[in-house]
Amino acid sequence: MEASDRTRIAIYYAIWATICAAVAGLVVALIHTWFFSYNPGRSAVMETLFSGVVAAVGLAAAQGAVALVTASLLAQLNRTLQYTVLLGLAIGLFDFVMYFLQMAVPATELGWTPDLIIIVAVTVVITAIGARRPAAAV
Repeated sequence: MEASDRTRIAIYYAIWATICAAVAGLVVALIHTWFFSYNPGRSAVMETLFSGVVAAVGLAAAQGAVALVTASLLAQLNRTLQYTVLLGLAIGLFDFVMYFLQMAVPATELGWTPDLIIIVAVTVVITAIGARRPAAAV
C-alpha cells in the first residue's frame, strides 16, 4: 500500500470519527434536554439543546483533528489503519458512555481540562489500536 493510500484512509477515518463523535454528543444533548434539565419554557428548551449541540459538535471536531493527526503520524511510520468503521464507532461509543455517565452521575464530571485530556488520550489509543504494519511482500 502506498503512502497516498494510507493518507487517504487517515482522512476518511478522521471524517468518520468526527461523525461518530458528533452523533454521540447530539444524542446525549437530546437526552439531557428531554430528561435531565429543568426547562421553564420553550426558549429555555431551545437554549439548552442548542448549547449542548454546539458543545458536542465542537468536541467532535477536536476529536476528528486528533484522529487525523494520529492516523497521519501512523501513516508516516508505514502503518495502515484497519477496521476504521469499528474504530470510529468505538470513539462514538466511548463518547456516549462518558457524556451520559457525567450527565447521570454529576460527581463523575471532572471539569473541562481533565475531560479533554481523557478524550484526546482515548482517541489516540483507539486510533493506534487499529494501526497495523503492512504484510511483507512475498
